[in-house]
Amino acid sequence: MYTFASQTKVPDPFCMAESVKIRKGLNIKLKGKAEKVYVDVPISETIALKPADFTNVRVKLLCKVGDEVKSGTALFSDKDNERVVFTSPVSGEVVEIKRGAKRKILEVKILADKEITYEAFKQANPADLSREELIEWLCKSGVWPLIRQRPFEIIANPEDTPKAIFISAFNSAPLAGDNDFILHGHGEAFQTGLDAVAKLSGGKVHLNINANATASKVFTNSTGVQINKISGPHPSGNVGVQIHHLDAVNKGEVVWHLSPQDVLMIGRLFMEGKYDASRVVALTGSQVKKTRYHKTIIGASIKNMIANNLEGEDVRYISGNVLTGTQIDADGYLGFYDTQVTVIPEGNQPTFLGWLAPGFDKFSLSRTFFSWLTPEKEYALNSNMNGEARAYVVTGQYEQVLPMDIYPVQMLKAIMIGDVEQLENLGIYEVAEEDLALCEYVCTSKVDVQHLIREGLDMVKKEC
Repeated sequence: MYTFASQTKVPDPFCMAESVKIRKGLNIKLKGKAEKVYVDVPISETIALKPADFTNVRVKLLCKVGDEVKSGTALFSDKDNERVVFTSPVSGEVVEIKRGAKRKILEVKILADKEITYEAFKQANPADLSREELIEWLCKSGVWPLIRQRPFEIIANPEDTPKAIFISAFNSAPLAGDNDFILHGHGEAFQTGLDAVAKLSGGKVHLNINANATASKVFTNSTGVQINKISGPHPSGNVGVQIHHLDAVNKGEVVWHLSPQDVLMIGRLFMEGKYDASRVVALTGSQVKKTRYHKTIIGASIKNMIANNLEGEDVRYISGNVLTGTQIDADGYLGFYDTQVTVIPEGNQPTFLGWLAPGFDKFSLSRTFFSWLTPEKEYALNSNMNGEARAYVVTGQYEQVLPMDIYPVQMLKAIMIGDVEQLENLGIYEVAEEDLALCEYVCTSKVDVQHLIREGLDMVKKEC
């Protein structure tokens, strides 16, 4: 048994899998978890791919306004690696290429056909293909961007061979969707996707399930992978935390990761010979009347999901979860990797006495309020920061919620002064923004931790 400050790792003698118990972290219990019910809502008329969803990608346009496209038709590629292309999730007409400052491309918008037509890709058993053939297939179809890598949390390079591939079968973020429910009945497609993914790895494929819940047979019956059990509070479901405890990333090493729905898309590509960008999204949050699961498309607008389904008007729409998601408009588009939409109160109303006001409806990591008396209570929290940015104070709060053997405060200070060598020594290769999102949430000084982490990752990538 190997014991660390934040977790215990126990080898399983029966299947060579491992059990990891995360001790540090924080579960933020919010109102508005999605009921396990599917609802049919018309998919939005327009679909958009947003280059901002892809970190460090320099866009090379492959289409123009007025072009007719099919699902799987290339829209743009990465200038630095033109094998990586981004394809249309639907068939239809390119109606707008939205640009921002310095003509930066913000969105490629498509007016979707009522019935989707697909680019033809061959159907095949992944076992019958070589690794290079698999990669070529995944790149041409536009599925490759689903595969991301650590370090740097960027799209994986097809020229690399990872030492391992990680798939987190559960999401521990606030109000996150239940993958056991989403993947129920899709065992064959999921296994086909796993067979393809296994051929890409230079080592093991880790499929990590929640030890605190009964996992779906889709996961537990999977073959060709090492099934590990992870328990503990958020961020136990973060793939970065799992990589840290099972097969940490060192300088010069690469690990790839995917989500379960990404694996399912890969499986459908080989089984059906088409780029099926279908996605199940959990509509969550305290301001949603009926929280449900929606079958939609990557890049779809949330307009039809929220129509006549909100409590109040002064709300914030988030593509993703409250810790790491992106704020969008009421007719905004889903992020490429997002499987959750959250709607919470905007929180722009003044509060008498501010944070000094006592209350039983306030949540706190410390004992400032009374949330510690009711650990199972759910809260309708808003976007208010409850204070302004202030001097950086070392409180030890980061260490309470970060289950990784790194020094977060020292790492952030090294980023601020641009000390690349120190960042390497402190473990910058192991982290991504989402891993320190809770540090940002509990930060007394209101430091934008996730922005700093991205700044540090980009700095180290450029220099090293």
